[in-house]
Amino acid sequence: MENGTRAAIAYIAGRIISGVKTSGVYDYSQSKHIIIDGEISENKVNIYDYDNSCYIAGDNRNSIYNLYHYGNSHHIELKIKGNKFEGYDYGYSSHFSGDTNNKSITVYDYSTSIHYIFSL
Repeated sequence: MENGTRAAIAYIAGRIISGVKTSGVYDYSQSKHIIIDGEISENKVNIYDYDNSCYIAGDNRNSIYNLYHYGNSHHIELKIKGNKFEGYDYGYSSHFSGDTNNKSITVYDYSTSIHYIFSL
């Protein structure tokens, strides 16, 4: 999965789980703040990633967010379970999982076998 997609997943999952509204996420692997903002609710996601100049949007059906990444033109599936999440990036054929603790988000990317740390 690419850096921008990973950061967007961390942002979306972090906001859903923590309930904290913020206008971005800090990506420790890139040592930079990524500006992302928009609407995230129990039923839908509609955000704009300013670093990658694209929308990511979708609906929640049966506790699964079916998202579409307009910048990369592919779907992403995101399941939230308590403070944990998992999913699949169809564009990169990559599974991911993670958890949120307050404003800290960890994403494990199965394609790279690396844990990535973010904060809201």
